[in-house]
Amino acid sequence: MKFKNQSSMIKAILFDFDGTLADTAPDLGHALNRQRRNRSLPELPVAQIRSQASAGSRGLLRLGFNIKPGDENYESMREEFLSFYTERLCHDTSLFPGVPELLDCLDDRGLPWGIVTNKPARFAHPLIQILGLAQRVACVICGDEITNTKPHPEPLLTASIKMAISPSHCIYLGDDIRDVQASLAAGMQPIVARYGYLGNEQPPETWGASYLIDHPGELLAYL
Repeated sequence: MKFKNQSSMIKAILFDFDGTLADTAPDLGHALNRQRRNRSLPELPVAQIRSQASAGSRGLLRLGFNIKPGDENYESMREEFLSFYTERLCHDTSLFPGVPELLDCLDDRGLPWGIVTNKPARFAHPLIQILGLAQRVACVICGDEITNTKPHPEPLLTASIKMAISPSHCIYLGDDIRDVQASLAAGMQPIVARYGYLGNEQPPETWGASYLIDHPGELLAYL
């Protein structure tokens, strides 16, 4: 599938964070498995955890304990999970293979890039700093810094305003159906990172994205 607009019209790239730029599943999984160990439950394999990593604490607690917001122990379990995650925020987290080279190419071409994530700021900003991106990223929009999170278009539109670039000139790369929904609602071109977590929704080919890529470097062919 080809882009609706010509690549020469692309003036900025926006990225989801978990499952798109950074592989955070190992450290998120460690926090969840620490909770399970404390309750004499067997650990879950990281491969199983990956599918819910983009859904944050809500998705992981559903996976690990079959609980959801509104359940009796949900809030206390969520606070415990976040506390454990804070203690090991960037132990095994890393940029996906190919991401450093992609960002270098964007910088060399003078194409600004930003991060739009539902991840709370108290986790996202330290991770972005530790991973060496803070001085390079044009903008960072976190889930608790705006009123509505993805799939609402507000985070992407906020990034567009901060970068002073029209949404129609932006690509948004993400690994979750909410990323595509938010991108389409904002008037951006959505691309799916098929190397990411992808969740348990319908196949990503059905999400309505402009294109799907299996490696970060493939994005360069469309710029």
